Amino acid sequence: MSRAALLVLADGRFPAGGHAHSGGAEAAVKAGRITSAASLEDFCRGRAHTAGLVAGALAAAAALGADPRELDAAADARTPSPALRAAARRLGRQLTRAARATWPSAELDLLARHFPKGAHQPVVLGLAARSAGLGPEDAAYCAAYESVGGPATATVRLLSLDPFEATGVLARLAPELDRVADSAVAAARRVAAEGADALPAASGPLLEMGAEWHAGWPVRLFAS
Repeated sequence: MSRAALLVLADGRFPAGGHAHSGGAEAAVKAGRITSAASLEDFCRGRAHTAGLVAGALAAAAALGADPRELDAAADARTPSPALRAAARRLGRQLTRAARATWPSAELDLLARHFPKGAHQPVVLGLAARSAGLGPEDAAYCAAYESVGGPATATVRLLSLDPFEATGVLARLAPELDRVADSAVAAARRVAAEGADALPAASGPLLEMGAEWHAGWPVRLFAS
């Protein structure tokens, strides 16, 4: 295993399409829920413990070798918003393309055949990590970080927020991301014995409602 592969997978320049998505931040800014570094931190904290936890557990389970079709169905069940489901599959399709080119594997090829329109992004992320020789902890950390890194980066553009302040938010959240990743991996390890029902189903209703509102905008800076 090369731990440096995690740096490649988590790098914002990895061509997986994440730069085009705000993780709900664009809708939150429009609604007045993110106005400063302090409110960004609150938003990211909530996102980490809901969407980030669920994504981290799905990714870790995929990295452990759980059936990706079962995990994809579990991801669907945990994503009430049609707009978010569509966004997750678009991101999954792009990540599948990038991962197959970077770390070719039979598992990624099979995933692409089963889901020609894209599997949920966290499931693909876990298989990409597995193909790169990484473990469930790596996959969970990558998913947890993505859950807050995307909104922080987007808010710099949306609010002209000082990038130093946005980075400070991420640094302050680091201990909580540790706990989220630990919880995600613990749940993922139960999947082999208990099935996908062992995975967390933490929800963020405002994220879901915001995604549906955002999807109807005629003009927007980010895809989701």
